[in-house]
Amino acid sequence: MNALNALFAEHEQAVWLDFVARGFIAKGELQALVEKDDLRGVTSNPAIFEKAIGHSAEYDDSLKAVLSQGDARVIDLYEGLAIADIQAAADVLRRVYDTSDGADGYVSLEVSPYLALDTEETLNEARRLHAAVGRDNLMVKVPATPAGLPAIRQLTAEGISVNITLLFSQSVYEEVANAFIDGLTEFGAKGGDVSKVASVASFFISRIDSLIDKKLDEVGGYEDLKGKVAIANAKLAYQRYKRIFAGPKWAALEAKGAKAQRLLWASTGTKNKAYSDVLYVEELIGKNTVNTMPPATMDAFRDHGRVRATLEENIGEAETVMARLAEAGIDIEAVARQLVEEGVQLFVDAADALLGAVAGKRAALLDHRLDAQTFKFDEPLQAATDKAVESWRASGAIRRLWAHDATVWTGRDEDKWLGWLRIVEDELERVDLYESFAEEVRAEGFTDAVVLGMGGSSLGPEVISATYGHREGFPKLRILDSTDPDEVRAVEAAVNLETTLFMVASKSGSTLEPNVFRDYFLGRMKEVVGADKAGRHFVAVTDPGSAMEKAAKDDNFRKIFLGVPQIGGRYSVLSAFGLVPAAAAGVEIREFLDSARMMVRSCGPAVPPAVNPGVRLGAAMGVAAKDFGRDKITIIASPGIGTFGTWAEQLIAESTGKEGVGIIPVEGEPVGVPAVYGEDRLFVYLRLTSQADARQDEAVKILESEAQPVVRIDLDKVEQLPQEFFRFEIATAVAGAVLGINPFDQPDVEASKIETKKLFASAEETGALPAETPIFEDETVALYADAANAEALRPGEGFEAIVAAHLARVKPCDYVAVLAYVERNEAHHAALQEARLTVRDARQVATCLEFGPRFLHSTGQAYKGGPASGVFLQITADPSADLPIPGRKLGFKTVIAAQARGDFAVLSERKRRALRIHLKGGDVSGGVKRVAAAIKAAVG
Repeated sequence: MNALNALFAEHEQAVWLDFVARGFIAKGELQALVEKDDLRGVTSNPAIFEKAIGHSAEYDDSLKAVLSQGDARVIDLYEGLAIADIQAAADVLRRVYDTSDGADGYVSLEVSPYLALDTEETLNEARRLHAAVGRDNLMVKVPATPAGLPAIRQLTAEGISVNITLLFSQSVYEEVANAFIDGLTEFGAKGGDVSKVASVASFFISRIDSLIDKKLDEVGGYEDLKGKVAIANAKLAYQRYKRIFAGPKWAALEAKGAKAQRLLWASTGTKNKAYSDVLYVEELIGKNTVNTMPPATMDAFRDHGRVRATLEENIGEAETVMARLAEAGIDIEAVARQLVEEGVQLFVDAADALLGAVAGKRAALLDHRLDAQTFKFDEPLQAATDKAVESWRASGAIRRLWAHDATVWTGRDEDKWLGWLRIVEDELERVDLYESFAEEVRAEGFTDAVVLGMGGSSLGPEVISATYGHREGFPKLRILDSTDPDEVRAVEAAVNLETTLFMVASKSGSTLEPNVFRDYFLGRMKEVVGADKAGRHFVAVTDPGSAMEKAAKDDNFRKIFLGVPQIGGRYSVLSAFGLVPAAAAGVEIREFLDSARMMVRSCGPAVPPAVNPGVRLGAAMGVAAKDFGRDKITIIASPGIGTFGTWAEQLIAESTGKEGVGIIPVEGEPVGVPAVYGEDRLFVYLRLTSQADARQDEAVKILESEAQPVVRIDLDKVEQLPQEFFRFEIATAVAGAVLGINPFDQPDVEASKIETKKLFASAEETGALPAETPIFEDETVALYADAANAEALRPGEGFEAIVAAHLARVKPCDYVAVLAYVERNEAHHAALQEARLTVRDARQVATCLEFGPRFLHSTGQAYKGGPASGVFLQITADPSADLPIPGRKLGFKTVIAAQARGDFAVLSERKRRALRIHLKGGDVSGGVKRVAAAIKAAVG
């Protein structure tokens, strides 16, 4: 008989092992300990699993087997591994459990340390783990935190065996023991067999001495107490155990076969090398207790441990030790509270490392199926980003974000706008709805499908249309998000109304543009196919209870798809607002959502920030803007996914640009040489590896060599673009938190809408918009500015001179935005694109080219509410002809004019540097060319 055998044989102290690992079990080493050393139980914790899973390859085959069949959440991958180990260990120990009549033979599995402060979630997780393991000889570990205590009682009342961990205090131990007795009493009262429930109270030892010894050093004069407090504390806790389990409440349970909750000595490996390596085993040997030892301590005790009943020796001396500790001014209860907090944090840190390791292995095994992300930053920006990422880890911010905790941001109403976090899973549950709709559209023979929407209702579908292309057998997907009469006419001219399906998309149902689009095309459809059939050519996508839903019912629309009110428009692409147009265009919705779900899982609450791609990107965006002045996020994308930036710019600008701060997205600006950029850029390069552009690759490589910060995102194929929708949504929410703003409101968009409605209402009353006085006018242009801007523009010197004076106000780290309220066609875009690039190259500033009114629901928020670093050149025009809107007094010409003037009024009210150029006479193309030439001349 060795020393380990003797502990139970001679003193009824069970030896448990504080360790578990797959290979250890598979090779028979656990079984050997049971047979040779009378091992009677196993404990585990996040730190043990982190070492086993994170620092070995023995779990890789299991992960590979799961991921070869698809994908899984990081937490599910970990739990799958851990539960399999726990089950295997429990099976090895089953004989011990049976022969001891359920007193020993247990394996302990800990609830997530992230839940240590949440009673209800601890209960839910404990029940779930108990059911998942499915072994009678499982003990669920619950920490002895204030939130843990009621969970201990309730779980015991449900007949679940509990190992209470992180006990340091005698008084808290009493609470734990009483919680067990109360719970067991309730279980018995409900008819439960109390003999089938066991429990241990894990009293931590060495950590007490480690902390107390430091405090004694600080106090001085009590050197003789070092290395004695932990043992004294434990001995006195055992005296309390004896009193509690000799009382009348326990006697009644014991008569029914109940087993006393045993004290388990945990953390018995010696941390101070000045002490014996078996100190915390030899000094705590006593009847009906457990000592769980790490392998090294077990080996040491087997080799040279001395066995005798020590637990009840020198109780008076133990009391003296504790009294002198108090005399030294050290409060053992305060120490215990500190150790509980530190213990929870240590397990959280270990869980983070563990889940981070699993996440890393998952990403590696998914390989090219998961979009990759890398950062090339200089040391200061990288260090600051890493610091922000670590801050997110330490504060549990990603878990709080997923738990809808508004204090991640400003603590206002952010929690009401987080429906997008789980929308992919929700939509997968109703994917049949979209698949049947797609089949219906195909069978009907529609040749065109047109989205009538603005902002988040149109930009996502536009990216999907451009990226996925026209699918055989399905209609061509088109987008209308401009009230310019020429553009409305162009869309109508491009389709055959008899074979066209219109999808009217508006979350609120009250947005001006989708409503006038609906009025116009519904009126035209009635003329073409008849009033009784017109509704069959329309689908509505709107939130429940909106005016749009009512109108769609009244007009007998083919279908009504309802959105989620807790999702803002710019976060809605993975909801019905993106999926309905995608389905109509023949995109495989299940595949689309499955791809998105890979990134959802990569950015999930259990994925630590250091390996969470959304958090890492968002931290970089926020830190670069806030601390380094790099607030112009410049999106470069391979041609096959080249329109992605038009969606991302709305998400970023509308979410972050407010309260005088924000990130200005730069989209559609071809990558240039390093000399044309200032120090205000952060580049994001979305590279389609299967269709990479060699010139882009080389240009980005040069930027990196010149120390410009670059984030690279590699997509294997276009079908993986849905991953980027979710990555950027998480990243933008994180960036908003770093900037200290609410990323889910848009106060300045609302201001522009209010001004527009006011102007349009006035025009409907009077028949025209209010008259304006230009600061300059000739035969083809009229220029407008408020008084402050006019004073700076030398209005008496002619058109070109005024434009030059306006652009002369551009300073380093500013940006120039051309806001064109004209038809968005190739000729106009080409002319203004050349002009913007001339400005960038000449002045080394960021440039934006936007077409109105679509940008009002996008970057317009940042232009008005973000940093005052923009120089704006608004272009309006007299269209070739107006287009009447059925049921309204005025046509599209007045709508777009009111929108432009409302936009300009708010820019001016916000004291922005803004000039409006109005093109007269109906020759819009000629006017655009003249403006472009003036811009180039101004900076040439």
